This record gives sequence, structure tokens and C-alpha cells, in this order.
Amino acid sequence: MKKVTVEELLAKAEQPSKDAMRLHPFYRGKIEVIPKCRIRDFNDFAIWYTPGVASPCKKIYEDKEIAYEMTNKWNFVAVVSDGSRVLGLGDIGPEAGLPVMEGKALLYKYLGGVDAFPICLDTRNPEEIIQAVKWIQPTFGGINLEDISHPKCFHILDTLRNEMEMNCLCYSGRPSQCSQDCGQEDGGNKSGFNGSRSSKHRNFKAYHDCWCYA
Repeated sequence: MKKVTVEELLAKAEQPSKDAMRLHPFYRGKIEVIPKCRIRDFNDFAIWYTPGVASPCKKIYEDKEIAYEMTNKWNFVAVVSDGSRVLGLGDIGPEAGLPVMEGKALLYKYLGGVDAFPICLDTRNPEEIIQAVKWIQPTFGGINLEDISHPKCFHILDTLRNEMEMNCLCYSGRPSQCSQDCGQEDGGNKSGFNGSRSSKHRNFKAYHDCWCYA
């Protein structure tokens, strides 16, 4: 077997960074939004948008829990960061942290079928981060607090755990906890969610480096 030199090992280690600098501008982002429903022609937009969409809107107005059945909320996760503790780069800010948050969203989709969106906030104030998460809560079924510096990350999680409508928010990076339900099959959708309206089936757990449904 040929002996690998130090130079070859260093070159191999540096290759992903070189590829990243070439491919990130080529694709101009790693994730996108595509239609999930059937669109036969432009007339179908009368179902998915106005006027047909008014009917599910009125139903959800009567019972907001129905949003888990009539929208993609059950499978939406927000990857929230202020860019204050990004990987080994430290405090690089929300714009520079965006490629990492896109990468986390890509992992959710590729590994678990979960639709995740990077939400990079231009604030370091923990109270403003807490408020921002509360404001976007109606859209998302889960929140992943990502790469937020400590000790404020603990304060943010404790506050959201006590004040948000989601049943459980926990801070941990232990994969053994995160793997409880992620990747299980449900009706053909390989995802950590099952879309149930029952509160006992929506005990959400959020981790600083991993989010999963339990």
C-alpha cells in the first residue's frame, strides 16, 4: 500500500474549502422552495391561492391547531442564529453565518425530509432574539437555536421553553437524545414529524446543535 505523505493529507484536508469557494457562488445558495401540490395549469391557483384558499383560512381561524393539517407548519423548522458563535469562527455575524444555517437546513431536508429555513437575526440582544422567535412561531412547528454564544443561549432557551406554545424546548447536543424519532416513516414522508393535532404528539425538543421531534 502506498504511503500517504503529509503534503497529500494536507491537500485532501484543504480540498473541501476550495470546492466550497467554487460551488457556493455557482449555485448561489444550497436550498430552494419548490411546489408540493399538483399544478396542472394556471387555473389550479384558484385552489392553492385565491379564492379557494379562503376556506382553509376560515377553518384555521376557528381552530388554529388545524394549521398542522392544512399547511406545512407540521414540517417547518426555523434555524435561528445571531451568528455569535459559528462553528470555530466565533462571532462573525448573521450574514457570514448564513452559509452554515443553509447547510443545517440542507441536512434537515436530505437526512430527515424536514423543511428548514435559515433565520439569521441582526441582533445580539437575547431579549430581541426571544421576541423574534415568538413572532415567527405561528409559521413553524419547531425551532432550532443554532450557533448562539453562551451564556445567553441558555437564557434564551429557558425563556422560550416557559413562554412559547410548543410543549418542550431543551438544550443539549447529545445525539442519543436527538435520535429518538428523527427519520421515522410517516405516511410516505420520511420525517421526524407526524402532523398529529394531539398535544402529546407535539412535544418539541430543541437543541443548540440539533432539533428533533419527540
